[in-house]
Amino acid sequence: MEGIQIPDKIKRMLHSEYTTNQIGMSSASVLMFRDCVLKIQEIGDESRREAQIMEWLKGKLPVPEVLCYEEQGQKSYLLMSRVPGDMVCEGEYRENPERLTAVLAEGLHMLWQIDMADCRFDSSIEKKLQMAVRQVRLGLVDLDHVEPETFGEGGFQNPEELLDWLIQNKPEEEYVLSHGDFCLPNIFAENGRISGFIDLGRMGYADKYQDIALCYRSLKHNIEGKYGGMWESFDPDVLFDALKIKPDWDKVRYYILLDELF
Repeated sequence: MEGIQIPDKIKRMLHSEYTTNQIGMSSASVLMFRDCVLKIQEIGDESRREAQIMEWLKGKLPVPEVLCYEEQGQKSYLLMSRVPGDMVCEGEYRENPERLTAVLAEGLHMLWQIDMADCRFDSSIEKKLQMAVRQVRLGLVDLDHVEPETFGEGGFQNPEELLDWLIQNKPEEEYVLSHGDFCLPNIFAENGRISGFIDLGRMGYADKYQDIALCYRSLKHNIEGKYGGMWESFDPDVLFDALKIKPDWDKVRYYILLDELF
């Protein structure tokens, strides 16, 4: 671990070589050890929240166990257990889109069945819009990783215009437990069943379409080859058949646009 500053308490808990996980869009550094994972990122609400959410979800959902959480300088260090199985953007699921879609639907239903009575983690539209205001004011919106149709001809002129539209067009919310970033690299499965959820810093109560929209977008990106491509012919709309719901395309669009500001 030459060149990587790690708190002594955590360093004493590490006993094997590691690899670096570079899948996904997170700015965190993720070190993969034989039986644990160390996530290093800037200290912030999401880093602290992730450790708290894992503790709250213990025994409720298959999420990593918090082994140690430390802050040093401007960095947070979350040491956690590894979840079993494979990311659903890898392995057998790359070869079988129908099986993948069924697993994703199972994961969403697992989230929606969690009792929210004591959930204090707010991921509602109002909360996210407050965060979006800060993103826009500080110029933190990453325009290099947005959908091609979001800005420019036929889209919004700039993040400020998009933010105004989001504020003026808030949909009604049906609260469930939301993962917050329900994309393929954050979902693990084993033997055709969900085995784990990771990257939980945005989890909290929100409308179910927060996750449906990003799951749908993730499927589309993989189909279209944005992240390597999976299948030549597959309709991501079958996600709604697997969920047994009629799609609300207005909400799908709203939550994808909201995510553009993060």
